[in-house]
Parts: sequence; structure tokens; C-alpha cells
Amino acid sequence: MKILHILRTYHPSSGGMYEVVRQISENLALNGHEITIVTAKITSIPQNNSPKIKIKQFDISGNLITGLNGEIEKYQNFVINGNFDIITVFAAQQVTADALFPILSKIKSKKVFVPTGFSAFYIPEYQEYFKKMGSWMKGFDMNVFLSDNYRDINLARKNGVKNICIIPNGASSEEFLPHSSIDIREKLNIPKDNFFILHVGSHTGQKGHREAIEIFKKAKINNSTFLIIGNNGHCFFDCKKQENKLNKSKSFKQNNKKLIINHLNREETIAAYKSADLFLFPSNIECSPVVLFECMASKLPFLTTTAGNAVEIVRWSNGGEILPTKENTNLENYFISKTKKLLKLLMGKIDNNYHFCKANVNGSVKILEKLYTNKERLRQLGENGYRAWEKKFTWEKISKQYENLYEKLLKN
Repeated sequence: MKILHILRTYHPSSGGMYEVVRQISENLALNGHEITIVTAKITSIPQNNSPKIKIKQFDISGNLITGLNGEIEKYQNFVINGNFDIITVFAAQQVTADALFPILSKIKSKKVFVPTGFSAFYIPEYQEYFKKMGSWMKGFDMNVFLSDNYRDINLARKNGVKNICIIPNGASSEEFLPHSSIDIREKLNIPKDNFFILHVGSHTGQKGHREAIEIFKKAKINNSTFLIIGNNGHCFFDCKKQENKLNKSKSFKQNNKKLIINHLNREETIAAYKSADLFLFPSNIECSPVVLFECMASKLPFLTTTAGNAVEIVRWSNGGEILPTKENTNLENYFISKTKKLLKLLMGKIDNNYHFCKANVNGSVKILEKLYTNKERLRQLGENGYRAWEKKFTWEKISKQYENLYEKLLKN
């Protein structure tokens, strides 16, 4: 098959969605399919690990709310005239998807849409946009959702969209099954007998770093290290300030606790997954967090808020537990003052209806302390998650579902 995958940015850009598209594309390429990936033009050069994958960029930006800019017509003509068998668009609310919605009827290839959650669904400026979304979804031959109960699939059902299927996220057996040659504890000076807690998430200000640090600070867990892995972003410097402050504090020194804020490469990150004792993920907003599937592949038990379809992932895997979570939090009141102006610029007016998750810190502390003293429960959760991942959630199995879908669409 000649397949076009469309998204705003691609590997090495960080983020779960980019990893999803990379894994699906590379696995389909290994199966002999011709893959082209189209993105908006960005400063970092996309990485390509397969000779059967072509990467093309267009100098385009914006969306249907802020306005579409750049080589829009050139990009549209490429998609229309590319003679692809299958075209899959990943994520709305950004230029590579929004530039195609008005011209779907001109695209004769089989069209697939993977919405990935509609993060702007509750923002007032996007209400007209989402009123049109049902009609746009009907213009695709199939809409693929990551969850059976989330705002994107619920909107589709509300609008009578029939062409629906569910294909979850996953984690790579190629990455997680081999033995890691990196001793991450030695590299980061984490004692062998320390209780090792991990968080992996970019410093967007929305991955729950603030709550995670507060939970770790308050928890009565001696001889413990908390590692947060993430690239530089909006909250990076605030997290580093907390690292410096807490590691010098009397309580941390007395209880032998340590906070580490670091950016590691992929191999080091996988080594951290495999070495950690617990994954702490009080994220504020998600669609279907890939990191939880990576925990499953690592036999790493996890604690998570209800963000995205985390409750569903816990039910599928029995590999972790849900932290007490408050939803529909006012973003503007929540974020630290330094990010308020930036949020307004990025997202427009923010009101109380924005669907946002925030962990209850004190309740989360109790759960963390309880697991800290129950090694058998930790082991059991890790084994449960691994068995579920091995059975259903490897990228090889997920990619096969996409391949079967594509072949079925072409036959029909």
C-alpha cells in the first residue's frame, strides 16, 4: 500500500503522539508498505530510520481558529494529487489537519482520522470549530479513537458518526524486551537500595510536575529518589529550583530523599523505566498516555490521575492505581503566575469549563506511602501490566490493527 501519514511534527520532536506515528509507520514499512510522512516545517530535522519512509515538510502554520498561514494550497494539492491508497490524519486543532477539513471531498484516497482527544474542546473560542467536527468526521472513511469513552469519541457518537473504531496506544517490544546495558542508578548516583520513583513527561506545565514534586516532598518514604525526565519547557526552571531547594532541605537530608530533574536520551529513559520501583504520573491533561503502556512493558507499576483514558488503561491492565483526582479545574487559578500570560496567548480566554485534572496531593501521599511499604503489591501490579501489554499492547500488534484497517478500507 502507498500510505500517507499526516501530523504537525515528527520524530525527534518529543511527545506521545509523535512516538505513536513513528512506531506505526516504521512497523508498516517493515511489512513492505510505502510510507510518506508529511509535517509542518520545523527547526529540528526529522529523523528517519527506514529507507521505505519518506518525509516531506511544508512551510505552514496556524489553525482554523487563528488562521492558516504559509504554503497551504501547495500542501493541499500534494495531498489531493499524491495518488495515495490511504491518508491518515493525526490530531485536530493544528494546521496539517485543519487545512484539509474544508477540502475532504476533493481527496479521493481512503481517508482515516485519528483525533487524539480534542484538547481544546472546552475552550470557548473553539465551540464553532467543534460544532463542525461531526460533519468533518463523516467525511473520513474511518475515525480511529484511542479510548471507548473520551470527549472525541463521545462527540462523534453525539453527531451520529458511524465510521468508528478503537485502536489503543502501546509500547515497543523492540525497545523494552532487550536487556538494558545502561545502569541508570549508577549513572545518576541513585543507591541500589533506594526506593526509585520515576516520572516521564515534557515540561509543558501540564504533566503534573508540580503535584508530583509536592507528593514526593510530603510522603514519609525514607531512602528514596524521585527522577523526573523531560525536555526543557515552560516549567523546567521552576522544577530545577525545587530540585535545588529540596535537596538542600533539612528534611530531605535527614530522610535520605533526593529529587533529580534531568533530560535523558531514549536509551537512558528506557533503562530508567526498567530500574524504577514506581511510576508517579499526576498529569493534568492527556488523551491516552503512552507512558503508561511503557510502564506496562517495563513491569513498572504506576500511579496516575484520571487524565485521558487512564481509568480505562488501569481496567485493561490492572497494572496501576488511580490517584484521587479533581477535574474541571480552572486553569488560570491553577497555573503559577509566570505561565498565565503565556497560557492566554496560546489558548485564548480560559474559563472554569476547561476539562483539567489535578491530583489531590494529600490523598495521593497516602496511596504512595501505602505502596512504598507493600513490595508484593508493587510486584503484582508490575506483572499484571506486563502480561496485558504482551498480549494486546505491543506496537507490533497495534500496527497490525492499522494494517488490517487499511486493507479492509481498500477492499471496500
